[in-house]
Amino acid sequence: MGNVVASDEELEETRNFNALVTAFMAGVPDFATADGLEALRANDGFFAGPEVEGVIERELPGGDGPVPARVFVPDQVDAVYLNLHGGGWCIGSAQSSDAEAHALAQGANVAVISIDYRLAPEHPFPAGPDDCETVAQWLLDNAMAEFGTDRLLIGGGSAGAHLAALTLLRLREHHGQAAVDRFVGANLVFGAYDLGMTPTQRAAVDSLVIPLPTLEACLANFLPGLDREARRDPAYSPLYADLAGLPPALFTVGTIDPLYDDSLFMAARWQAAGNDATLDVYPECPHAFVAFPTALGRQARDRAQEWVAATVATSVQHTSV
Repeated sequence: MGNVVASDEELEETRNFNALVTAFMAGVPDFATADGLEALRANDGFFAGPEVEGVIERELPGGDGPVPARVFVPDQVDAVYLNLHGGGWCIGSAQSSDAEAHALAQGANVAVISIDYRLAPEHPFPAGPDDCETVAQWLLDNAMAEFGTDRLLIGGGSAGAHLAALTLLRLREHHGQAAVDRFVGANLVFGAYDLGMTPTQRAAVDSLVIPLPTLEACLANFLPGLDREARRDPAYSPLYADLAGLPPALFTVGTIDPLYDDSLFMAARWQAAGNDATLDVYPECPHAFVAFPTALGRQARDRAQEWVAATVATSVQHTSV
């Protein structure tokens, strides 16, 4: 496990920002109600950000019709990165990732495609995963013609990380190992991999950002009518799937995130299945901290960009040998 070492100043800054988040959480609408979801979606949940130049708006094939996509293409394209946004499967948008996607595209020489998969509860499982899988298959078929490379990566945060892992597993199941082998890396940021709930999820009664009631509401939206044990089926919870043959992955999580166990357990199983897994654990950081204007948030963003760039460079070297 890669415990990130933080200075006293960085920890103090993190604690101070956590206190601001605590105050902010008192006014967050309820994920369990239609009015609450409408309010969260109106301002893109926790994720609204400034407009970013250079975005190309597209429509790509989805599981049940076109999927809106936002594409950033740098001058040099060494790989294509499929980005899946977070938001508990029920809020968030591709646009919420624009700043991060633009920075990743320019810093790692990857074309970044962020998609608006269908959201629960209007579109519960399997709608969102179907959209992600269908877009991934489109990339397998069209990346070379569209972007000049057949090298792919996938990534996301929170629900997006869950969908990224699930997409790789679904591609392997439906299209064979050769489809997964085209993905040279997976950037998995504080994902939910056990939808039956790990110990840190179950203990998250008053946790920052995603306390237990929010977790339960999001899961009920995504998988209506299923209890905790039923949600542990590998079709929903990638932690319980056969993880053999998956690409190198970077797992990022903070120590006070309710999804802390999910990353620890998933990284261990990823590696035990014979894959490369890197786990970065940030002290005293809550869920969503990579979006925070703190030194540790910036460090995590920079680290992910460097990891993607290095992973692509390694793949290019292997291809050219």
